[in-house]
Amino acid sequence: MQDKHCVRFLQSVLPQLQMRWPGFRKVRKQVCKRIHRRISELELSDVDAYQHYLQTHVNEWPILDHLCRVTVSRFYRDKVVLEHVRTEVLPELSKSAIDAGNTTLRGWSAGCAMGEEAYSLVLIWNETVGKQFPQLDIEVIGSDIDEVLLQRASRACYSYGSVKALPEAWLNSAFTQNINEYCLETRIRNKVSFFKLDIRDKLIKGPFHIVFCRNMAFTYFEYALQLEMLEHIRNNLVDGGALIIGGHESLPEGFSGFEQWSKQRAIFRKTRVNSE
Repeated sequence: MQDKHCVRFLQSVLPQLQMRWPGFRKVRKQVCKRIHRRISELELSDVDAYQHYLQTHVNEWPILDHLCRVTVSRFYRDKVVLEHVRTEVLPELSKSAIDAGNTTLRGWSAGCAMGEEAYSLVLIWNETVGKQFPQLDIEVIGSDIDEVLLQRASRACYSYGSVKALPEAWLNSAFTQNINEYCLETRIRNKVSFFKLDIRDKLIKGPFHIVFCRNMAFTYFEYALQLEMLEHIRNNLVDGGALIIGGHESLPEGFSGFEQWSKQRAIFRKTRVNSE
């Protein structure tokens, strides 16, 4: 399948999946390979035949949706951003939570894949920030549409390539190393709960102190859905709560209610009610 044919196909079908073509420009080759394999499995002649097949087989759309998912997941991804979360965001959120009488910080990792992001937040807390605030604990929800990835997340065992960005001290204290895997200890796993969820259809209710929505909604979703997602996040963040997006993402234009946190373009603070 030629690239131009696949591009034309994606530009045609993505809006029906509530996604947008610009987010797929750099990753289209891997998506196109999957689509090509699917065309072969169905014994169709080309991408045009597949598009006609979609029109006559409504059950094929969820399969296409799965083929269009792009998953890149590892611990401590975007280290610079997470270091700001560790040194600035979580300490400030913790102080505000204590002032508000909270005993638990609540986080949400939307599109959590195999759980690395959710667990990274817990590791940051357990290994560093939480020691400064013994009166607080943390609990994190991870949600994803892919049940297979969620099963791997619950198992919490990873290759070295997935954990290599973590400090060695964290690997030694929080993981048990098997032959080819690093498995998180139960005390870490128990602070994360995983749920199967398509955030295009249903969203998790807060309140949350921090939400990670990175390299997903604000890259691949259509503009209207981005606004809807952002409104939900804002409504379910505490005042002054943090939203973390991807390092190469930006919030949709025209949406108010967030301000940039420090100089980090990927970290935003929910505007407090008394300052709106």
